[in-house]
Amino acid sequence: MARIIVVGGNFSGLTAALELRRKLGHDHEVIMISKSLDFLFVPSLIWVPFGKREIKDITVPLKIVATKAGLKFICTEIIEILAKDKVVRCRDKDFKYDYLIIATGPEWIFDQIAGLGLDSKVSFIVTPETALVARKRWLEFITDPGPVVIGAAPGSQCTGPAYEFLFNLEKRCRDLGIRKKVEITFITPEPFLGHLGIGGMTGSNFILKKLLPMFKINYITNAEIHEVSSESIILKSGQSIPYKFSMIMPIFKGAKVVRDSTGLGTEDAFIPVNNTYQHKQYPNIFGVGIAADLPIKFRTPVPIGVPKTGYAADESAKTAAENIVRLLHGNNKLEAKPMGNIPDLCIMDAGDKEMLTITDSLLKPRRFSMVLPNPFYDLSKLMFEKYYLWKVRHGYSRLP
Repeated sequence: MARIIVVGGNFSGLTAALELRRKLGHDHEVIMISKSLDFLFVPSLIWVPFGKREIKDITVPLKIVATKAGLKFICTEIIEILAKDKVVRCRDKDFKYDYLIIATGPEWIFDQIAGLGLDSKVSFIVTPETALVARKRWLEFITDPGPVVIGAAPGSQCTGPAYEFLFNLEKRCRDLGIRKKVEITFITPEPFLGHLGIGGMTGSNFILKKLLPMFKINYITNAEIHEVSSESIILKSGQSIPYKFSMIMPIFKGAKVVRDSTGLGTEDAFIPVNNTYQHKQYPNIFGVGIAADLPIKFRTPVPIGVPKTGYAADESAKTAAENIVRLLHGNNKLEAKPMGNIPDLCIMDAGDKEMLTITDSLLKPRRFSMVLPNPFYDLSKLMFEKYYLWKVRHGYSRLP
């Protein structure tokens, strides 16, 4: 009997663990280790500051899911991975493994820029804690409105949520009757609106260039934040933009455990993998989702990162699980599915509107890409949230 350990319990980690259990039955031991007790539906964090969601609405206890699926779940922090010895070292116990899947997700870097950080007046929406702080500041802001700055830090891998938060904030200002008192500026490191860290898609730039002026939103592309004060965001160009409320999407690196494990990760603590998601030096270790290194194939005037979330994260996890199953069955012909070539389906909430983006490949070159705006309803993301949380609660990892 082999022991497979999955490190991480969110999108890619939970998917990998459930797929391993489904495909292997109980002939092998599958252990999922997570420092969090809950699965978090991260895309819905954009709604928490506005009271549209509570944290309990978008979390699922991992213990319940694991028990139902027959997984062994351990909630603890891993401090080191000894790749040569095939050992996962936790604070209170070591675990030997035959195969290891690393799905640790991001480590957010809040203090990348002078004046920016958790103790600054700029808000973030990347964890439950930061989203709740953003809610407190938003409630204070609407009693005394003023200028708003929304955007992303240079190098940010998540510009999509910045757009979503921007449109939701603008809509809430209109609903509350304070929009005329609020000048909104969107700042992005993207070379053009709708680049999104993937080179843009057919129609993305055109639609966003129409939407932002239509909603009287100022925008600055190729924006590189140089410094942040309690009253303004200062760009490298020298331009100073005042704010009473601001939300900036920070950058992330790989998890601390990867950084603290000798010879395991890149300089930014991501796992160097080949197209089968196997570690390039240790073939019994797999890196999936955000934890996997995905080198940037394009250059922009201001650095911007590549998103490794959503469908691509799920597919990388399923591919890694399938390949471990094949190896355990003596089949060395593994499935290769480069993350940059995985199709992408994304729903961008735009307040009372939405945009659906579809492409046959996450990164260019592509044969097909399309943005489908829905100017009437914003139901698709709501429906997807309900579907995905239902899927998680029931352990239906085989579903897309």
